[in-house]
Amino acid sequence: MDQFTINLLFVGASFALYIGIAIWARAGSTSEFYAAGRGVHPVTNGMATAADWMSAASFISMAGLIAFTGYDNSSFLMGWTGGYVLLALLLAPYLRKFGKFTVSEFIGDRFYSSTARVVAVVCLIVASTTYVIGQMTGVGVAFGRFLEVDNTTGLFIGAAVVFAYAVFGGMKGVTYTQVAQYCVLIMAYTIPAIFISLQLTGTPIPALGLFGDHAASGEPLLAKLDQIVTELGFKEYTGHHADTLNMVLFTLSLMIGTAGLPHVIMRFFTVPKVSDARWSAGWTLVFIALLYLTAPAVGAMARLNISEMMWPNGTAGEPVSVEMIASDEQYNWMATWEKTGLLGWEDKNGDGKIAYFNDKNADTVAAMEAAGWGSENELTKFNRDILVLANPEIANLPGWVIGLVAAGGLAAALSTAAGLLLAISTAVSHDLMKGQLTPNISEKNELMSARIAMAVAIVVATYLGLNPPGFAAQTVALAFGLAAASIFPALMMGIFTKVNNKGAVAGMLAGLIVTLLYIFLHKGWFFIPGTNSFTDADPLLGTIKSTSFGAIGAMINFAVAYFVSKATAPIPTEIEELVESVRIPRGAGAAQDH
Repeated sequence: MDQFTINLLFVGASFALYIGIAIWARAGSTSEFYAAGRGVHPVTNGMATAADWMSAASFISMAGLIAFTGYDNSSFLMGWTGGYVLLALLLAPYLRKFGKFTVSEFIGDRFYSSTARVVAVVCLIVASTTYVIGQMTGVGVAFGRFLEVDNTTGLFIGAAVVFAYAVFGGMKGVTYTQVAQYCVLIMAYTIPAIFISLQLTGTPIPALGLFGDHAASGEPLLAKLDQIVTELGFKEYTGHHADTLNMVLFTLSLMIGTAGLPHVIMRFFTVPKVSDARWSAGWTLVFIALLYLTAPAVGAMARLNISEMMWPNGTAGEPVSVEMIASDEQYNWMATWEKTGLLGWEDKNGDGKIAYFNDKNADTVAAMEAAGWGSENELTKFNRDILVLANPEIANLPGWVIGLVAAGGLAAALSTAAGLLLAISTAVSHDLMKGQLTPNISEKNELMSARIAMAVAIVVATYLGLNPPGFAAQTVALAFGLAAASIFPALMMGIFTKVNNKGAVAGMLAGLIVTLLYIFLHKGWFFIPGTNSFTDADPLLGTIKSTSFGAIGAMINFAVAYFVSKATAPIPTEIEELVESVRIPRGAGAAQDH
């Protein structure tokens, strides 16, 4: 059986499972569509939240960025896991105790303002739409490779699948679908990692293999990797090269962005009790840790495999030849990925070799010219998002492992896309339609408007996904910055302070607008397909990049909200009593639903 058929079997079986679950758990009421009837067990919710959380950025993109940057991109791991600690301790139980369906509804009621609710909806839609662009990017990459079609066609196929199970299932269908998707994605991520760790270190646990010895040379794996990449002119893999301030701000932005993401917070409205919200957050961390502890090993081992493949006789020998790429089965993966447009090479000096090295390093260029390999890197394109998906092929693992990874990558992207689209549709139907425009809308019509809103959101996300502002993880980082600057401060101040409605509205608008302006000025107007959105301008504020600015935006939000609130009327007595009642830690009892 050829690899294409194996891929179809794995991907087709997983899709049949997801759609079958969605039909079985189809939402029949708004309570089931928005919050799964508030009957989800904490362990089940933890697994679904982990799938909702571990998106294309975590599964497909993160290890690729770590592989080609090294230690500095561990910020993704620290920020995303640290954010869940904040969420578990500071937000989840209190929001569940408040008993609402959505984040926007909480903000509207807590700040006794329909304007605050509408502004929260706008913030939610902006952050969630940016986030879903990264998921659609990952969907296009995965479908493009494993169905052997171009990236754009893959994107359209993925959008159709999301439409099939998310629009009808709502939160109830999405919850149980995400449980299945978590099982698929965690097996797809860890099984290849175990195989590769055994190949390179003889250790079946990748996280331990990362700090073990390289089987072929006997040297520590990381020391061997440092040696190879520095010989090719790249920076030391284990060294710290980034600006420390920017790295700290980026990590903080990811942390507070995590705690402010609406599609994640919504999951804590699905459990029966306040105490279950805490347990759900704990279980989510456990399920996330299985992948996040493996990701650094995946990145390092993949980088070592690629470097050794491009220089099969070591950097003192010769680079891989064009003939080997065309005829050697070990290099079949390069030909298949070239079809997607995400990998490319060119024999620029006509010597029959493909020399891979850092042609920005003058010393390396001089050494390569002296050896007769030219002055330019001939691996002309290597999209970081392909690394995890190509990893089993690079390591020559069995066909069924490659098929499993195909299903896992798609599960990761589709599970988060469904959660985000659900958050967007809920904001439109429940917060805008029912909350503001048509308060007397029937439950049937509200459910229909939610499904229409989700369908429109899928179309918009697909359109924007045609030309994303970066690799999947980079695009997601922008979404975290927007959530950090707009939603997180409003939630924190709503629970722990006496900030009034005018302060909250002014703070959210200030944080959102300043952060959006910084992103657009730094990256260009990236919502227009066809623009060169991967090129960043120089940072406008010191060395702070657009992906790190969310932390600054959050500080602006807090400051504006505080000073505006101080200059205007205090909150009403009944709202003050409501805040006090929400903050009292009575987590063992059932939450009151309003």
